[in-house]
Amino acid sequence: MDQRISFVTLAVADLEASRRFYLDGLGWTEALHEPGDVSMIHVGEHVVLSLWDRVAFEAEVGPIAAGVSSGGGVPPFTLAHNVATPEEVDAVLALAEAAGAERVGEPQEREWGGYTGYFADPDGFRWEVATNPGPIGQKVLP
Repeated sequence: MDQRISFVTLAVADLEASRRFYLDGLGWTEALHEPGDVSMIHVGEHVVLSLWDRVAFEAEVGPIAAGVSSGGGVPPFTLAHNVATPEEVDAVLALAEAAGAERVGEPQEREWGGYTGYFADPDGFRWEVATNPGPIGQKVLP
């Protein structure tokens, strides 16, 4: 099996609200849209972000644990968007906030040498925006 991730799928409560956030707010481009079901956004050379209507998601995958998007806690994972500089971190966080994201704390220097901040999309999924000066951080930059 190849060592890679092809899709990141988020089960969203309101597909159209999520589309507005990612497409209109963040300025991303949609690759596929099935109204009321799914929106797919090509986010990397071989990676797609899939926004899947929660009801359709549960019909195929199974019930979502209580609390994930109902205010009962943070979803148990983060998504990350890495950039080259701290100024780019601040700019992406400002763009997300202008699009309606909730800023989660303030960006800061981390003990491992990077600079990161977080925002929450309309369903509470946490996005880390980071600059990572280490070798692994350089591998993920375009």
